[in-house]
Amino acid sequence: MPFVLTYPLQWLLSRRPAGHRYMHALNRVWALLFIRMWGIPVDIIRKAPMPTGPYVYVSNHSSYIDIPLLFKAIPGFLNIIGKSSLAKVPLWGTIFGNTYITVNRDSVVSRARSIVQARKSLEEGRSVIIFAEGKISDKPGEELMPFKDGPFQLAIAVGVPVVPITMPYNHHFMPDVSGSLRVRYAPLRVVMHAPISTQGLTAADAPALRERVQGIVASALDPAAGGIPEPSTWRTLVAPKRTTAPADAVLPNS
Repeated sequence: MPFVLTYPLQWLLSRRPAGHRYMHALNRVWALLFIRMWGIPVDIIRKAPMPTGPYVYVSNHSSYIDIPLLFKAIPGFLNIIGKSSLAKVPLWGTIFGNTYITVNRDSVVSRARSIVQARKSLEEGRSVIIFAEGKISDKPGEELMPFKDGPFQLAIAVGVPVVPITMPYNHHFMPDVSGSLRVRYAPLRVVMHAPISTQGLTAADAPALRERVQGIVASALDPAAGGIPEPSTWRTLVAPKRTTAPADAVLPNS
């Protein structure tokens, strides 16, 4: 209902760059309402004070709830790189595509364009969130996929710090399950690690920075909580109890 009622305003704000800051503020309110509506407890852990940005926030990716949860946890005017299919969602997709950065992971041109847009965003003082795995992990909450070099090359080129983020339980609440929407009540956690400076680094240092950040993100995962929750069984038919003996049973006094 809040989305429908405010849609005309959102559409107008998303059409012009000057309105994107206000559009993001609306998206943050929407994210807070969404999380509160489900009654999900969220524990936000900040490992260190966060000086004035901008930053490149690098997070693991495990669930459809990742973006709303990051909008709740990270203050300020944010940009985010999301997959291009998000821009094709009816109504909401147009707003997302106008306000944030979309990328087709299978297109070299699209990936290059997204990095150029992200660099411009950082140079204007707007932090960027990047899922360095490139897509939702095949083993969410348990094992990270290899991080891409792009986020770290970007941070070094612009000279901004990298902030690793770990979300260890999102896949329990709303996992990526093909062909269905599966929701489970699950307390969530966001661990915002200390910023890592990129001052003095060159492009040659990007692989080492990538490995360092991936290790930090992985350190706050909970391997015991890995795996996708099973489908609901509340509608599963229960076989009736047997009321007659099978044909080969031995009956008393037979």
